[in-house]
Amino acid sequence: MTHLLEGVQDVTFGSVAGMVSKVFEHPFDLTKVRLQSQVMDHTARFNGPLDCLTQTWRNEGIRGLYRGLPAPIVGAMAENATLFLSYGKIQHAIRWYTGSTGKELDLPHLALAGAGAGAITSFLLTPIELVKCKMQVQMLSTAFLSTSAIRSPGPDTLPPAVKPHPNFRSLPGPLAVLASIVRTYGLRGLWLGQTGTLIRETGGGAAWFASKEAVASYLLSRRASSLGISRSSLTKKDLQLWESAVGGAVAGVAYNVVLFPADSVKSAIQTEEELRPRAPGVKAPTFWGMAGQMYRKQGVKGLYAGMGITVARAVPSSALIFLIYDGLVKHFG
Repeated sequence: MTHLLEGVQDVTFGSVAGMVSKVFEHPFDLTKVRLQSQVMDHTARFNGPLDCLTQTWRNEGIRGLYRGLPAPIVGAMAENATLFLSYGKIQHAIRWYTGSTGKELDLPHLALAGAGAGAITSFLLTPIELVKCKMQVQMLSTAFLSTSAIRSPGPDTLPPAVKPHPNFRSLPGPLAVLASIVRTYGLRGLWLGQTGTLIRETGGGAAWFASKEAVASYLLSRRASSLGISRSSLTKKDLQLWESAVGGAVAGVAYNVVLFPADSVKSAIQTEEELRPRAPGVKAPTFWGMAGQMYRKQGVKGLYAGMGITVARAVPSSALIFLIYDGLVKHFG
């Protein structure tokens, strides 16, 4: 019964934390995806994150900055609920296997639990991110398709300053995008880019949780030492909100820096149909094939396109997630 209650709390608190953080970070995530999607273009549409934000605001307004938000809102709720639930359950499994029931796990075991939680979550996350990414480049693809014919792979000659179509209502919403994917490619098509998501979430999950746990443990040890008490007398529920936020901020940086190129390749694959349509009969690139193309096009720089703004938004966003989650656990757990 205790484990069931903990599971319900993980799902509820994780959902709330994910939803709030996603509203805050969405314009920055949109900027990241648009920067990643232009790596294969012969001429870049945007000169950097600030230029991307400025052009999006000027040409599309506030609705443009939040284009595709419904999908990631649902995704953030599902992602964080699954992530925290899986993280807790895998920890229980590790304690059972190692015979350390009732004890706090060491950092390697926590990292393993984080990696497992990330891997599980990736299968839920890929379809949601696919819809999100396609919607985030809709305005660019509308401009592209109105000025270019569909052609086989080659240098993209789209000029950098293209005015997008002004009518938002003419663009399909998340359900329409989802239905179009299933109609064209079947259910399997919803997991386009799964390899990239799996790599990112497995490594990122280990880094995210391990970093947060390491910082939290350090801060609790520091406080115990200053109070002259044993570290074992303090648990995670004794974390102050600012300590949770600091741990979350560090976790956000670790998550994004570790395997960012995997996310870049995933975004390029998921937006290829909108921005670089292939000729009939031309096979879609594999994950490693797309990674090779991006490296040959812009080198390491291309694989890290958009990382600066991603890390910048990850600091407050991840801090907010753990602040809300730990705060809810402390007061209602």
